[in-house]
Amino acid sequence: MSQSVRWYIIQTYSGYENAVKSDLQRRVESMGMSDYIFRIIVPEETVIEKKADGKEKEKVKQLFPGYVFVEMIVTDESWFVVRNTPRVTGFLGSSGGGTKPVPLAPDEINQILLKIGVISKPTFKHLLGKTVEIIQGTWTGLKGEVVAVDDDQEKVVVNMDLFGRGTPTEFAATDIKEV
Repeated sequence: MSQSVRWYIIQTYSGYENAVKSDLQRRVESMGMSDYIFRIIVPEETVIEKKADGKEKEKVKQLFPGYVFVEMIVTDESWFVVRNTPRVTGFLGSSGGGTKPVPLAPDEINQILLKIGVISKPTFKHLLGKTVEIIQGTWTGLKGEVVAVDDDQEKVVVNMDLFGRGTPTEFAATDIKEV
């Protein structure tokens, strides 16, 4: 049975998130687990704080104090390596007693990865003026020209020839493919 690569949250002592990240990275290398444990992140953001004297100071703030995010394939071995890393208190979503942890839903982790800049939102400007084919929904198989894109909503407007006239129609970017 092949496991899939998913994101999990491990609980740590607050204030030791980066130490846990370093320790876990060392353990992954020394125990040969790089085929099972991939990215390890401590979500942080830089904030500007105003001091009492009016001076501004940059400060790195933990977005999720006490938690480290790990992209991994859960096997008995990889689970053991993470669980037995110093200052790790357990997996979020695991009720203990040997039960395997629950992975984060892709949309949950993607929001976090976007916020901290690990991944970026896809852009669709390159499709402007291009001919695309609709690959999902009512208009599957029809073609048209992309006349507008909305990167934030991940939507495109395709000018399609419907009933003998050009009709701008909105689609999710996943519903089209460039031809």
